[in-house]
Amino acid sequence: MEKLAVIGNGIIGHGIAQIFAMARVPVILIGRNENSLAQAREKIRASLAQFVAHELLTADAAQAALERVTLSTQLRDARAAQMVIEAVTENLALKHDIFEQLDALCPPPTILASSSGQPASNLVNKVARRERVIATHFWYPPQLIPLVEVCAGPETAPAVTDWVCAQLRAANKEPVILNREIPGFIGNRLQFALLREAWALWASGAASAEAIDAVVRNSFGRRLAITGPIESADVGGLDTFDAFAAFLFPELDTRRAPPEKIQELTRQGRRGLPNGQGVYDWSQRDGAALLEARMQELFRHLKRDLAARAK
Repeated sequence: MEKLAVIGNGIIGHGIAQIFAMARVPVILIGRNENSLAQAREKIRASLAQFVAHELLTADAAQAALERVTLSTQLRDARAAQMVIEAVTENLALKHDIFEQLDALCPPPTILASSSGQPASNLVNKVARRERVIATHFWYPPQLIPLVEVCAGPETAPAVTDWVCAQLRAANKEPVILNREIPGFIGNRLQFALLREAWALWASGAASAEAIDAVVRNSFGRRLAITGPIESADVGGLDTFDAFAAFLFPELDTRRAPPEKIQELTRQGRRGLPNGQGVYDWSQRDGAALLEARMQELFRHLKRDLAARAK
């Protein structure tokens, strides 16, 4: 790929720009204003410094990657790219407008991708050439999480999926292809299935938030990075898991909305760590240390992944 354009310079957008810049692809990062773009560049610089500190990049390679990222406030600058990845806020009307403009600006065969959790078919109502639109769902922080969920729409050309996956692999990402569109793709469906049950347990008074999080972190959560849920059931004995599921499934939460206690917290403006109050009282916890510990663990996994690929 000769050039990539990323639309949106938030937490996902600047991470995607960094991914491809580290893979020696020139990137144009397009945002709304010069101030936010300058902040995005500094975040990329800081992240690259972490890669150097963890011996995943040399200082020279980090500087070269930073220099491959060009900033712009003009959507028309995406015309030079072979692929454009939309990474703006989750505002569907805004995404529709962006894809309409990109469809007019970018000549085929430029690929138009979205990094959000929206299926491609939700984004093309103003797009004429729908065969080149595809979903590429990155996970935060994208420069550290290897997986990208790739999901073609009903009108996406099969060759587009193959080409996009090849570009992702060349950038040291792990594309996983969905066979058909489903809301939330795979990861968010699994993540929110767990969250629904965790919230239900807490809201019902069955256990404290601390107990629920400790169980996940210190029991099956440790295995999940090695064996996925279906692998785990096979390893443990499919007949055993089938029997236990028949007993437990009827007891699991199936409500179609978050518990009232969660909704009440959000009505009160309790956003969690961002403003210090959520289910937890973050004034009594070190949120910065928790995030740093998570970041260090993600770097540890990434170093292992890259070492395995190098063999």
